[in-house]
Amino acid sequence: MKELPGRYRDFRRQFPAISGAYDELGRMIAETGPLDEKHSQLIKLGMAVASGQEGAVHSHARRALEAGAKPAEIRQVALLGMTTVGFPRMMAGMSWIEDVLKVRGRTLKRAGKGA
Repeated sequence: MKELPGRYRDFRRQFPAISGAYDELGRMIAETGPLDEKHSQLIKLGMAVASGQEGAVHSHARRALEAGAKPAEIRQVALLGMTTVGFPRMMAGMSWIEDVLKVRGRTLKRAGKGA
């Protein structure tokens, strides 16, 4: 798992009550409906691609993988945005997704599991 960005870690140290409340809100939202973790992460990934948030794309692509999403499913999330948010935004999202998938591939090779 990749280390969290320094600014985010600093925020959590500086404002533990607020970050704890934020974590609790996220947990409550996740438990509110029928979506499983994989589909929730894929949806959040799509929102991150659509809003052009590189860090969030990296984070939700990693989380989607951890929740059992396949690389093809993760790539499709970016492709689905092409006709909604445009080709440039989709391409940026795909690039950020590939950043995560390349790291995952190197990690799997080091572990002897293949890509």
